[in-house]
Amino acid sequence: MNTSPVGSDAGSHTGSHTGSGVKPDLTRLSLNQKTTNTWGVAEAVAGCVRKGIPAIGLWREPVQDVGLERAVELVRDARLRVSSLCRGGFLTAAEPAARQRALDDNRLAVDEAAALGAPCLVLVVGGLPDGSRDLPAARERVAEAIAELAPYAGERGVRLALEPLHPMYCADRAVLSTLAQALDLAEQFPVEQVGVVVDTFHLWWDPEVWTQIARAGARITSFQVCDFNLPIPADALLARGMMGDGVIDFRPFREAVDAAGYTGDIEVEIFNAEVWAADPDEVLATMIQRYAELVL
Repeated sequence: MNTSPVGSDAGSHTGSHTGSGVKPDLTRLSLNQKTTNTWGVAEAVAGCVRKGIPAIGLWREPVQDVGLERAVELVRDARLRVSSLCRGGFLTAAEPAARQRALDDNRLAVDEAAALGAPCLVLVVGGLPDGSRDLPAARERVAEAIAELAPYAGERGVRLALEPLHPMYCADRAVLSTLAQALDLAEQFPVEQVGVVVDTFHLWWDPEVWTQIARAGARITSFQVCDFNLPIPADALLARGMMGDGVIDFRPFREAVDAAGYTGDIEVEIFNAEVWAADPDEVLATMIQRYAELVL
């Protein structure tokens, strides 16, 4: 299995759309900023412009580093779409003051997304509070928090995008593990306020995923792709890989979200130490090639 951060001969993969010399269709491609983790907002925006990538998924910390107003200027001047803002969430705290801090921070994140023109704020809802084993209570606190935040987001034209994470992250990052769970919660609110994220890394294993993608329909707010690499590193957060380096079949996912009515951007979001250590321009070149071959 190829685990090169920028790929070897991507043309060796089946279904190539680039070997014929035809320029790939990048209309829906978005660079999630985490894929080029060493770049700040200015560098990531410039990289998108150089490579002809029309959209970018931003992260709050780099946006705050450069300043929200400057980030807005950068994406506006480059004429890039902001496909999402990552991330809000972490809503499972039981202690009242901690819960209030989380709600306040998420309202701030909604305001940032609105200023950037992002259609959604991706929510990683949070894991079990320290010392707790009460998973149902944690999930209930998430639902209560979404009930408080959803109207605020909707008034500002931002959708809260619930992201179910792979079950290995349930204890520390997300007590929502399946798309069905995320939809059960999202469907309690107007579709313009709360949607879901379809992320291949987190959902590829789920035998119900095709049924749930069809069920999601207009609730699909963000579609993210990257591979699931083996062996899983000591830091499981870094198990994501470049498309084609792991075990996921991407085209069925893209076809399923298309069939469900999703027409938005397709973000490539990779957490991988080797990818982050590589030349970001080379990473983008491989990303484009693999996207054309394996996703389109």
